[in-house]
Amino acid sequence: MTRIRENKKALGGGLLIIAIIAGLYFWLRDPHPQIEPGHISGEGLKQSTTYTAGQFTLEVVNAEDKSQLIVRNLADPNHVVFSSLPGKSLAGTGRANMAIHESRGSFTIEEEFEEICTDQIVESISERKAPDTILIRGSFVCPDDSRIAYQMRFIPATDTRMLVEVQAFEKSNRTFLFLESSEEEGYFGFGEQFTYFNLKGKRLPILVQEQGIGRGAEPITTGANITAGAGGDWHTSYAGVPHFITSRMQSLMLMNYEYSVFDMRKDNYTVVEVASPRLMGEVYYGKTPGDLVTAATEYTGRMKALPDWLHKGAVIGMQGGTDVVREKLAQLQKNDTPLAGFWLQDWVGQRKTNFGKQLWWNWELDKDRYPNWDQLVADLNEDEIRVLTYINPFIADIGDLKDNIRRNLFEEAKDNGYLIKTQEGEPYLILNTDFHAGLLDLTNPEAVAWIKSIIKEELIAVGSAGWMADFGEALPFDAVLYSGESPATYHNRYPEVWARINREAIQEAGREDIVFFTRSGFTRSPEFSTLFWLGDQLVSWDKYDGIKTAITGLVSSGLSGYSLNHSDIGGYTTITNPIADYHRSKELFLRWTELSAFNAVFRTHEGNRPEENHQFHSDEETLEHFAKFAKVYTALFDYRKQLFEEAETLGWPVVRPLFFHYPEDRNTYNIHYEQFLLGSEILVAPVVDEGDTTKQVYFPEGQWVHIFTGESFEAGKDGLTKTIDAPIGTPPAFVKKGNEELLTKIQEAIK
Repeated sequence: MTRIRENKKALGGGLLIIAIIAGLYFWLRDPHPQIEPGHISGEGLKQSTTYTAGQFTLEVVNAEDKSQLIVRNLADPNHVVFSSLPGKSLAGTGRANMAIHESRGSFTIEEEFEEICTDQIVESISERKAPDTILIRGSFVCPDDSRIAYQMRFIPATDTRMLVEVQAFEKSNRTFLFLESSEEEGYFGFGEQFTYFNLKGKRLPILVQEQGIGRGAEPITTGANITAGAGGDWHTSYAGVPHFITSRMQSLMLMNYEYSVFDMRKDNYTVVEVASPRLMGEVYYGKTPGDLVTAATEYTGRMKALPDWLHKGAVIGMQGGTDVVREKLAQLQKNDTPLAGFWLQDWVGQRKTNFGKQLWWNWELDKDRYPNWDQLVADLNEDEIRVLTYINPFIADIGDLKDNIRRNLFEEAKDNGYLIKTQEGEPYLILNTDFHAGLLDLTNPEAVAWIKSIIKEELIAVGSAGWMADFGEALPFDAVLYSGESPATYHNRYPEVWARINREAIQEAGREDIVFFTRSGFTRSPEFSTLFWLGDQLVSWDKYDGIKTAITGLVSSGLSGYSLNHSDIGGYTTITNPIADYHRSKELFLRWTELSAFNAVFRTHEGNRPEENHQFHSDEETLEHFAKFAKVYTALFDYRKQLFEEAETLGWPVVRPLFFHYPEDRNTYNIHYEQFLLGSEILVAPVVDEGDTTKQVYFPEGQWVHIFTGESFEAGKDGLTKTIDAPIGTPPAFVKKGNEELLTKIQEAIK
């Protein structure tokens, strides 16, 4: 018996050790192993040759028995548009299983590769005409020595844009590009990226989804994951775009709608992965970031200049009803606050949920909450103040919950088959906070016509001069669509179509002066959206989900064509929790107000729990501060109009990273939330850390004059770093020497 007990004890100890080792393995292992380029060989590489298509060339270079493929542009033969590593494959293929977990618009993707085939045989390279094309044919070699045929096509679209296509045949569902890089290279863009500006060293998945609550800030991220699976991560974004610009002036835009990954962890190469047997993209030639943005936005489409009314003053986001609007209007006018509009998102009525105050998702005016609506709109319009409202592509069944509805839109949509469906053919109801809602099927032409009629009859007809066109990122991967399309390819396209529908409704109503703002988006969204906003930032100071992300999101997205963008002044997401509260402080609101004066649009939001947040009207000091920076914003009207023109004609962003105008200054590569440029002539270094009254500012080359103090700073080619006093009300903001009229206009406005 003693020996049996000893054996059991030893066995138990051994099992414990095995369990610990297994646990450590799964904890420490890399869940995303590096995909490596294979070798390149074949008859098509025997001779060093140059092939030409339009203004682009493909060179086959053989050195030290290593073949390399290099793409250049004839306008600058010394510049490399992109290249493979010497002796390594340019492309590859594979097959993977993908598990997708969804919770309230947040998605987690798990990939398990069955096969990766990255040895590339080039059997032939040839030039074709009509259209000009460089064609590569060959096969990818798999670990079991089986082969998968492929072809690559390089087709110029313009003198600065070239289509790159990789088509793998047979059993593949993944395609890879392997692009030469360097340790010092910076990677920028990728749509709205909230945590990092320079993505070199990161593995970045691209999928439209809720950004999450916390995104890495603790303890809120863990709490949101435990309660709702909605904490997010540093890379989760409403509007990730498969597009980059590098410090070597190389740029690529994927045209695929499928899930993609950009792996920049290796010093000497980058891996582009697409969940499809066919990779489609464009590469761009340009000498500056501006050139590359202009080339890329020829494909994505460019945003139209905003109408004058929207940026003549502040847009006040508030809720509460007719009397509350009139009360707050009087307070603002007492302080001579320039006003452009009142954004009344609760025009449909307000419901209380476990997340705070939300809306009845039944898109008609609540005449009880806003009595005498028509007179309110008329009175505001008489003062040249517009009214904005709210809509999203969800419809909630509130027939038994709200007494004063005139139309039950959910029943209309359900009865007519306008909602996405489950595999069983029933309306697919998606959980939001503590209620479910149906999502419009935008592949159904009748559903599209129906929602456009609602926009025209229920929003525009009651006087809406604009609205928030919210959501668009929640299409489940297991839904059934009217068109039969796969949700895996339609998921990222959904927000583009949602924006297009809003744009078409405006055009059909003959109202080009209307502005709607969207948070979700993808590659082609700039063609359709009139304005973007950055979504639901946490009312905090952190770099993962707070005020800092309101800057990082602007400077990254602008490089991908999101030229007109802004954030909620003060943030949105407010949490009351025994472990940690996230409530908007007065200081946070004042600092967010300062930085927003130098954005495309100056708009407030009460947040999801207004009573727990500091508001523009919370005290007299805040009202005065808000009025002051609304006047700063208004004084920039003419300057912004010039920037809007650049957005429309060149695709350039209004808010720009320093890298945009100073790409040869390596100091700018890792400046993201610390500073930004408004156009080329205004440098802003907002205070984004609690309690700070000074700010370390990096001045790029040139002479810069402090807007609020008049002090001048001159920087040489190596830049200049200075610590600047920055009490509340005097943020570090500078006008470049030579813009005396602009400087005087701002200073006169705030005397």
